[in-house]
Amino acid sequence: MTSLLPNMMSTSIKNFPKQFSYDPVTYNYSLPTTHYSHYFVIGMGGSHLAADLAKIWNPQLPLTIVSDYGLPPEVTKKDLVIASSYSGNTEETIDGLKIALKKKLPVVVIAVGGKLIALAKKNNLPYIQLPDTGIQPRSALGFSLRALLKIVGDERGLLESKKLAKTLDPIKFEKAGKTLAKKLEGRVPVIYSSLKNSAIAYNWKIKLNETGKIPAFYNVLPELNHNEMNGFDAQPSTKQLCNKFHFIFLKDKKDHPRVQKRMAILERLYRNRGLPVEISELQGKTVFEKMFSSLVLADWTAVYIAKHFGLESEQVPMVEEFKKLMKN
Repeated sequence: MTSLLPNMMSTSIKNFPKQFSYDPVTYNYSLPTTHYSHYFVIGMGGSHLAADLAKIWNPQLPLTIVSDYGLPPEVTKKDLVIASSYSGNTEETIDGLKIALKKKLPVVVIAVGGKLIALAKKNNLPYIQLPDTGIQPRSALGFSLRALLKIVGDERGLLESKKLAKTLDPIKFEKAGKTLAKKLEGRVPVIYSSLKNSAIAYNWKIKLNETGKIPAFYNVLPELNHNEMNGFDAQPSTKQLCNKFHFIFLKDKKDHPRVQKRMAILERLYRNRGLPVEISELQGKTVFEKMFSSLVLADWTAVYIAKHFGLESEQVPMVEEFKKLMKN
């Protein structure tokens, strides 16, 4: 099947599997014989998405994501601080890095360039310089994930993720993405998944926000069965509020059986109330295949949503406007 939509973002999607051929090079760094007690990844937006996904691949990975200024008080010299910013200029990440330097904590930098790489070179810090291909951070998940796996010494993860360069076929998901985008026209998507797969649902939301340029939200089961779903118990007086939403359930045969049952019951309850529900099964032989095939589908869906509204899908003008205002 040939691509249906020629533009920069669609090119990024089609080229995405090539990122898994990337072999990260670490400068000034070698993994110690005894691993660090914990990893703290400082990152905002697309620069921490890979760390979210790494936790699905390896739930036992001792990793905490810091999406804020500063550092958690529990970070010690037995831990490794990973300052991750695709551009290298994210102010929250730079702030955390500077605090880590003052406290003389172990630090590694991941970035394409910018101030972070400059700081790494100036202070002789270990770093990985990502390929500068001109794509957006949310489109560089393959590069970012492999860099992170390299730093934490996950050789099996590097080996398994590299297979995606040959097994992941983005074109195969384009038609389904276009179809889903059509169903979502005029609706606000809400993505549901198990807690285990929350990073996938969150990534869907981010892609719909940044690429599709629309509001989108996510939540996880079983927690939402105790609160959020009641907000969609559409009654005659509230039905107009619920009519704008369209639900996407990310189903996984590996989820806890009770979570699978919860999702099936919730689907029935929502449909009975006239709420549209789309089921998206996570497909693939491996964790990485399931993860990234779903996210490629999200990419195509978001691109076609942007096209429907006549919007450019790659750039994030409001984010850039906000950054300029923060400098004033």
